[in-house]
Formats: sequence, C-alpha cells, structure tokens
Amino acid sequence: LCAQGTGWAAKSARTVAVSGVPTGLLGEDVMADILQIHFQMPKNNGGDVEQVVYPTTEKGVAYITFEDPEVVENVLKAEHQLKDKRLPSCYPLKVTRCCELVFGSVSSLLNMSVFKDQFDLEDLIRELKRNITALSFGPLQSNGHILVEGPFPAIQLLKDFLLLKAKSLSQKDKRKENKPQQRPKRRLQQQRLSMETSNSIPDADGGKQVVVLDTDIYHYMKHFFFKKLLVNYDVVISDIIDGEITTVYLSNARSRSGAGQVLRVKEEIENQSVKLHNSLRKERIWFEGHRGDEKQKYKQACETVKSDYPAVLIIPYDTHIDIIGSSSSVFEFTREV
Repeated sequence: LCAQGTGWAAKSARTVAVSGVPTGLLGEDVMADILQIHFQMPKNNGGDVEQVVYPTTEKGVAYITFEDPEVVENVLKAEHQLKDKRLPSCYPLKVTRCCELVFGSVSSLLNMSVFKDQFDLEDLIRELKRNITALSFGPLQSNGHILVEGPFPAIQLLKDFLLLKAKSLSQKDKRKENKPQQRPKRRLQQQRLSMETSNSIPDADGGKQVVVLDTDIYHYMKHFFFKKLLVNYDVVISDIIDGEITTVYLSNARSRSGAGQVLRVKEEIENQSVKLHNSLRKERIWFEGHRGDEKQKYKQACETVKSDYPAVLIIPYDTHIDIIGSSSSVFEFTREV
C-alpha cells in the first residue's frame, strides 16, 4: 500500500490495517463490501469509509481508509468480530495503525530544480515512480523540491538513478564544449559533482560494498535468505547493528577476482530488502508485569507454535519477544501463543 503513490503520508493517518479476514469463503468484491459495512457501523466505532483495499499481497489482510482521521482512533479502541449473514461464522479481526506495521524507512527532500533546464520535471518524476515503485512521492513543489519516502535500498536506487541522469547530461555537455553558443550550464555540473562526492563509497580494491537495512529486516534476511544466497557466491557478510539500523558490509572471501560477485550480492540483498519492507510485519509480546517463569512459558509457547509457521522469525529479548513474518502469519501465530 505504501507504494501506491503520492499523498501516502497524509492518507496513512486515516488508514488502518486489518488482519484475520477470512479467505476462500466468498468473492473478493463481496468480502470488501462486508468489510466496508462493518467499519461504517457505529456499534463498531466506525465511520464513513473512503476506500477498502482488498485483496492485498498478504493473505487475509485488508486496508481501510476513513474520511475522518478521528474515526481511526475510535476504531482502534474497539474489539472487532466480523459478522454477516453471508458468512458461516464470526471471525475476530486485528486492527492496527497502518504506519505501525511498516518497518523503518527513509524520508528525503530532493531538490530536482537542477534538472529543470534539461527535463520536464513532472515527466522525470513519473519516470522515477515507474522505475522505483517501492518509493512514495509527495507533490512536486514550485521550487523543484519533492518529498520522497521509502526503504533504504530503494532510496539508494533513487540516488543511482539520478546520478545516471546527471551523467547523461554531463556527456551531452562534453559534446557541446566546442560550440561557444551552447556552453554547458555550470550549476548542473557543480551540483552533480557534489552528489557524486557525498554519496560515493570508497572501494579501493573493487571488492567491498555497504548496504544499510532496517535491523528487523536484516535479522529476517540473515535467518531465511543469506545462507541460500551465499551458496552461489564467495562473499563474506559482516554487520554493525545500531538500534533500528544495521550496516551490512560485503567483501570478497579470497581475492579481488570476485569483485563482481560482491556487487551482485549487494543487488540481491537490496532487491530482497525492498520486497520484505512491503510484506513483513512485526508483533511484539511484552513481558512487563510477568515473572521469570511466566516469561519462560511465553518463550516455550513460541517454540511450540513455530513448527506450524516455518516462515515466521522469533527474536526473544529480556523485555519482550518480537514476531516477524507476513501479516496473516504473524496475526495467527500471536493469537495461538
């Protein structure tokens, strides 16, 4: 949902994520209609619904956008049981703020005015949206500024895309240097140089790369993805975890001959991270108020339930347990625990 385009930041304040929607019972349009009716009813603390997004990429998950953001607060306070004469039973729903389900992302204010003499900025923004669908773009301001939000690797792709655009302009400028009446614009060249200097990563031996990831996504990838990935590559992965952010370092295991492999592994990690950013969710079981034996029971329960959810990652801490996976899996897993 975050990748659906402009205005997401404002729309998210009016949107809730709904897990536990029964699947395979009715047509998708019928289920969307049932959800809309449920969340419009006063007895469910509902209100006027602007949009129902169902089905989504995650099984049993829907997104409900209300016309009034205050309705969201009321809906979150209620316990929801989905009832309808077209359904064979009553189904409990878990309702959360949409923004609470999304892993850490980056917001960046871009100054696109450096391109205005060479490109139609609106066309350039549309091209960016087509090429990097994981990013959410705000409205383009009259001064050329635009707010962009998305996962770390997608922001990296955006930087690389813009550098390629700047490089193409540089090549055009060089072809025009022998024509005095068409001298290149210095402002663009200076801006491009600044971008290249500030964003480049030193790579003296051609075999080192760096990727910045959300820590929870990094843990999930390390558990489910890295081992399978590294079977095909002679690459070493190390990390520095700093709270919610993890910096991943990639290097050749043996010699410089594998520099291309390091770059391919980096690209694989970036692509996978973007996919996980849009699909993974996290539930947290707090230990506050529980004694040591009660905490141990929670941990044991998680291990017992996990056999039925092979794609769910459990991360125990002293104060809580984090459960990471798809929306439907995390919802069902937590309920069983």
